[in-house]
Amino acid sequence: MKRFGQIIGVKPEHFERYKKYHAAVWPEILDMISKCHLHNYSIFHKDGMLFAYFEYTGSDFNADMAKMAADPKTQEWWAVMEPMQDPVASRKKGEWWADMDEVFHLD
Repeated sequence: MKRFGQIIGVKPEHFERYKKYHAAVWPEILDMISKCHLHNYSIFHKDGMLFAYFEYTGSDFNADMAKMAADPKTQEWWAVMEPMQDPVASRKKGEWWADMDEVFHLD
């Protein structure tokens, strides 16, 4: 299992709408997240920034992310979410949500 932390901005004028969508995530999206071996997924908010945490339990992260990206319902969900988000300038090429480095963990 590998833990992931990611950040992205959320545009203030869209935050309430973003929260409403995430209060009732489409079932197909939740199913695809599970099929791609992402578990214990949470998104937190503070001062216009979103922090996502999830645990990956599969064996090929890149293949699972490609599977998710190819899913038509996921593409539809992302088309709704992306205009509400504001990626951080320091993200790596190809990232939307910026991956974070784990500095500390205690079980």
